[in-house]
Amino acid sequence: MSDAQPRLTHERAASGASVALQGQWTAQQLGNRRVWRALQRALAAAPADAAWDLSGAQAFDHLGALLLWQHWGRRWPQNLLASDVQRAVLERVAEAPAQTATPRGASLAAQFDALGKGVLEALVQLRDFIALMGQLALDCIAVLLAPRKMPWRDFSGSLHRIGAQALPITALVGFLIGVVLAYLMSQVLRQFGAETFIVNILGLALVRELGPLLGAVLVAGRSGSSITAQIGVMRVTEELDAMRVMGIPTGLRLVLPRALALAVAMPLIAVWTTLAALLGGMIASDLALGITSSYFMSELPKAVPIANLWLACAKAAAFGVAIALIGCHYGLRVKPNTESLGQGTTSSVVTAITSVILIDALFAVLFKSVGLDI
Repeated sequence: MSDAQPRLTHERAASGASVALQGQWTAQQLGNRRVWRALQRALAAAPADAAWDLSGAQAFDHLGALLLWQHWGRRWPQNLLASDVQRAVLERVAEAPAQTATPRGASLAAQFDALGKGVLEALVQLRDFIALMGQLALDCIAVLLAPRKMPWRDFSGSLHRIGAQALPITALVGFLIGVVLAYLMSQVLRQFGAETFIVNILGLALVRELGPLLGAVLVAGRSGSSITAQIGVMRVTEELDAMRVMGIPTGLRLVLPRALALAVAMPLIAVWTTLAALLGGMIASDLALGITSSYFMSELPKAVPIANLWLACAKAAAFGVAIALIGCHYGLRVKPNTESLGQGTTSSVVTAITSVILIDALFAVLFKSVGLDI
């Protein structure tokens, strides 16, 4: 047995039983499951009225103190011999809220419990998200019946931030994607003498799929995180509580303007990103394959039916509503602390991008025969 391994020694004398600690009672040693179980058995066998001697422990940290404190029933033993440093660690554990000491690598039961908690948390989030969707539908009906209820200034401000300010980055990324695709496909098409088909491939790929998808991913990372952060800061500064006290509906004032703005802006951003990508692909095709710009532009309408453009715009609108709802959902769930704000923003971006890809796959399956009669 290593001298560093934590262990207990029991002694019985005329004055009573005593328990002495030896070895290193630290997280590094207690993380070993075999050592942990041995200590649990040794602590269970220790007499309830024993005197405790901690002076023999070579090292003593928070986890060791927490293990002893739980064994003592969160009460100080009647007889305790410990150094000033050990007493300070024990006092910090005693003052902290109730915690559970567990070794690294949870047991199967603990992992099963964690899985159950995760499933329940996911179901709660799904319930809240469905409720948010229902509230958005009710707010839309209310605005249709009484347009004056709509906060048009919030809508126009969101439209400017989400739409106009996103044009440079979406154009740059779309242009570069078009150039990359054209150069990569030119190498393959040249081998088969099918250079002219680059118009068909680029047109269909960019107009139907990559244009809306690229725009949605960029907007999810840029505007989705912004929506979550804005509403989350309102939670931290208690502005949401103030709105609730004053009777201002958060759905009508916060969710509806952003969802409507993204639903309007996303089709325009998708078209803008697609045009930039087609421009990059057209320039790269001219340089790599000698496909002139005039030929590219004249063949593009023949290669890509207009139905693909309408499908792309419909997908983009669905992407926009999903991004807005997810951003608002995680923003409203933020707790009044900065750690929760950061976690909510990260979860919002990841969930929004994943949802965009899932919605795109759903559209691809449902509308697989639309716009492909080339």
